[in-house]
Amino acid sequence: MWFDFQDNLFNGGDSCKKDSYKKDESVKFVDSAKISVKAGDGGRGCVSFRREKFVPKGGPDGGDGGRGGHVYLCANRQLSTLLDFKYRKSYIAERGGHGMGARKSGKAGKDIVIGVPCGTVVRNAETGEVICDMIEDGQEVMIVKGGRGGQGNQHFATATRQAPRFAQPGEKGEELELEMELKLMADVGLVGFPNAGKSTLISVLSAAKPKIADYPFTTLVPNLGIVRYEEFKSFVMADIPGLIEGAAEGRGLGIQFLRHIQRTKTLLVMVPSDSPDIAAEYATLLKELEKFDPGLLSKPRLAVITKMDIAPEEFSVPELEPNTQVFAISSVAGTGLPALKHEMWKQVSTPNPVIEDNAGN
Repeated sequence: MWFDFQDNLFNGGDSCKKDSYKKDESVKFVDSAKISVKAGDGGRGCVSFRREKFVPKGGPDGGDGGRGGHVYLCANRQLSTLLDFKYRKSYIAERGGHGMGARKSGKAGKDIVIGVPCGTVVRNAETGEVICDMIEDGQEVMIVKGGRGGQGNQHFATATRQAPRFAQPGEKGEELELEMELKLMADVGLVGFPNAGKSTLISVLSAAKPKIADYPFTTLVPNLGIVRYEEFKSFVMADIPGLIEGAAEGRGLGIQFLRHIQRTKTLLVMVPSDSPDIAAEYATLLKELEKFDPGLLSKPRLAVITKMDIAPEEFSVPELEPNTQVFAISSVAGTGLPALKHEMWKQVSTPNPVIEDNAGN
């Protein structure tokens, strides 16, 4: 799947100029891709005999073939999309050089290193087996191995066969069909119905500039923003498109983007103050999360009542569930944001047990 995607998805925390985004220069956000990779074949061994003046019957001196190039995947935090794999579907490493006379071996084929965003899950397309999970920046994994070069005829000479006229061919390189799925790396994930105020919050707390409007599904792709806390501290916040009741059955934008909060440490479940039934909307959001991945409910979470600047004077903050803190904020007026930011930092800086996400989602 691919969607229009603004160039402010992730700018490393640098300030972003308002005029830097142009509608006609938008790029695409791609969070899944399928490619084929093939390692290089090994070079064949050489059949050769030494022929020099005054050296009669010099014997076999065929060199070995070089190995084929390997194919590696390397995680790169500078990448934020699988867009490149929409335009290039096949990667083939160089084959090894053939052996030569005078015992000269062929050169090894050049390896291919394919850069992928941090958070990319790589599977075997045929079996569905997870090959690797590219989490750490600079993490490198060999996906397919190049074929071994064949031996030259020098290796087959014996006392009874002193002039072998054959050599080994090179081995074939491995090949695979890969399915890649990107799960954005973030510390805090924002969850809520459309127009719950998620994009406004991330735009106020970070340098991200998502599209903000007063109609549903303004956000069509995930947005990342770096939130500064005190001096020299920061954490990453992820805003995903809004959910609606029945999202697990495919209503609205479905649950196709929920994978991007599976790696977060803390969830912010957001409900606007003008909701007809805040408690029911909150319960619906938790229900949709559970349908997608029950492990999401095991993560620490904060309940956030947004748009307090338009709440009536008699509004009272409800208790949504036991042992869950509720924050009433207004992103426009700045009400409640310092306390919320402090609690988010407290949550993300506290080591949490590792929760395995559902690899099938």
